Amino acid sequence: MNNNPLNGPKYLLRGIGIIARPRLRRFVLIPLLINMVLFAGLLWVMFLGMEWLAGEMGAWLPDWLDWLTYLLWPVYVIAGLLLPVFGFVVVGNLIASPFNGLLAEAVEQELTGRPISGASGWRALAAEIGRTIRSELRKLGYTAVRAIPILILLLIPGLNVIGSMLWLVFGAWLMAIQYADYPMGNHGISFPEQRATLARARLLSMGFGGSVMFLMMIPLINFIAMPASVAAATALWVDEFSKSELPPPD
Repeated sequence: MNNNPLNGPKYLLRGIGIIARPRLRRFVLIPLLINMVLFAGLLWVMFLGMEWLAGEMGAWLPDWLDWLTYLLWPVYVIAGLLLPVFGFVVVGNLIASPFNGLLAEAVEQELTGRPISGASGWRALAAEIGRTIRSELRKLGYTAVRAIPILILLLIPGLNVIGSMLWLVFGAWLMAIQYADYPMGNHGISFPEQRATLARARLLSMGFGGSVMFLMMIPLINFIAMPASVAAATALWVDEFSKSELPPPD
């Protein structure tokens, strides 16, 4: 299995090309519309969040350390960008998860020329809603347990620099988990097995997740982030993970 982190961004670029194929456009439409509406709200929340975070951190500093506020602006920017992005990922994927699963199925069939065994297509959408929402809730619990300590670090002057770096690393891992779930879930692979599989090529997974996170922070281009990431994760599954033996769950 290729574990080169630089291949992660290559898969994301490939995913952008995949969703432009005529046979897949109808599967992209609903995730794309959900993305556009949520990102409009994201931009508003992002600017409000940066202003609030800067005020909160500044209030913790004594007057004679006010000059540190300027040095902490990079932390404000990272937190102000990433916190809304994670909020978007949680809400957006919870709403769009059944359609993302359907998109992953269509992309896999496009890439391999073989349909996924079992129920498929729009008729299977109703059956998929329950499974995908349960999967999103499992990911939400996994995220919350690990994100809360990092968020606490972000609010502590001095330690917030470490918190920002941890947030970047955790964010890349979370994006890989989030989008790899759609193609893997279509094959009945459980959430623990998914994490163990991604960990076997952690650098590749982190490279992919980091590039997804970066794409989500680019105005206008981020509208296509969700469907492109689903397509890219499916291509990654087809090329790399589906050909390797699944590890035991943690």
